[in-house]
Amino acid sequence: MAGRAVTRRAPGKLLVAGEYAVLEPGQPAVVVAVDRYVTVTARPAEDAGVVVDSDLLDHEVRLCRGDEGLRAVSPQDPGLVRGVLAHLVSVVETVEGLRTEQRLGLAPLRLTVRSDLHHDGVKIGLGSSAAVTVAATRAVADHYGMRLSPQELFRLALLAGIRVDAGPSGADLAAAVRHGWVAYRAPDRHVLRHSLHRHGIARTLRAHWPDFALQELPPPPGLVLHAGWSGSPASTSDLVAGLAAKRWWHGSARSGFLTDSEQCVTAVAGALRRGEPEALLDAVRTARHLLARLDTEAALGIFTPSLRRLCEVAESCGGAAKPSGAGGGDCGIALLPSHRSPALLRQRWSAAGITPLPLDVTAGTAPDSGPYEAGPGTRPGSVSPSLRGHT
Repeated sequence: MAGRAVTRRAPGKLLVAGEYAVLEPGQPAVVVAVDRYVTVTARPAEDAGVVVDSDLLDHEVRLCRGDEGLRAVSPQDPGLVRGVLAHLVSVVETVEGLRTEQRLGLAPLRLTVRSDLHHDGVKIGLGSSAAVTVAATRAVADHYGMRLSPQELFRLALLAGIRVDAGPSGADLAAAVRHGWVAYRAPDRHVLRHSLHRHGIARTLRAHWPDFALQELPPPPGLVLHAGWSGSPASTSDLVAGLAAKRWWHGSARSGFLTDSEQCVTAVAGALRRGEPEALLDAVRTARHLLARLDTEAALGIFTPSLRRLCEVAESCGGAAKPSGAGGGDCGIALLPSHRSPALLRQRWSAAGITPLPLDVTAGTAPDSGPYEAGPGTRPGSVSPSLRGHT
């Protein structure tokens, strides 16, 4: 049965290149993990069921297990289970669902969640849902004695996220698992969700995942990544839905954008692998121009006035800059040569209404010393003993 208290944390992320295109299976992106974290502690609960204590809520939420998954005990809390707690709830249901498939027991569980991925209580586009998902997956699995490899952690976290929404690419999960600079290609999440419904968690976890790839990249020599907040939060899901609704996205322009994006991301990753800072700056500028072209042709509102100022100021300071993520608000990034003044960039950003964010790229972990690819995620056959945990 579950025992000791376990605390695990996962970092936030910033997208460097590949926005929108990475939503397509097999399309690449480059993403970095940054040193803002979500921390989750899993420990035995005094009462039956699951108790959640989150710093984003003003009260504890008690959940009970049922045939349809976890549900709120209080009639005031169902909206939280479907809303702000949806990813956390899905993690518990996914990890415990895997145990149930293996005929292993469940235990009363208390989860404590603390996040520094917000600015004055407002989300700023650092991938808080993904960080919660990864930190909680590690904490709950470790609490049950399940020893997840990094690839198993990513796969289980992605499956938990897919149960909430199959739309997101999983790039932010990749950064939260791998840390540092990461090259990522997404699997088809809708196919995986169908597999979950038809075959269950264990079989989907160990299956072949076409198009999926995840690999650490070396950090760029002589360049420092800076991030600024535009001052307004954005809804990635709304922007993505807006693009999907455009007739433009369903014509020949779509394939052209995907081809250009893949070439750009390949250039970013290649510059990182070769240690060529000038080539990386050029590739980041190309990524910005691709987003600007997409914004013009599809009329999405990616480049807000604040994000335009963020990019213009960074370029005037000798850097290369772009929105990070879907745009419409949230964050932008700037790669600045190390001989340029970061203080000047921060000063000019602040004068332009941009909030400089005090964060750094995390060190890459690479604990298993190789890329993660299509699969299988565990050896064929039954689930590996490390995933079984306590009985």
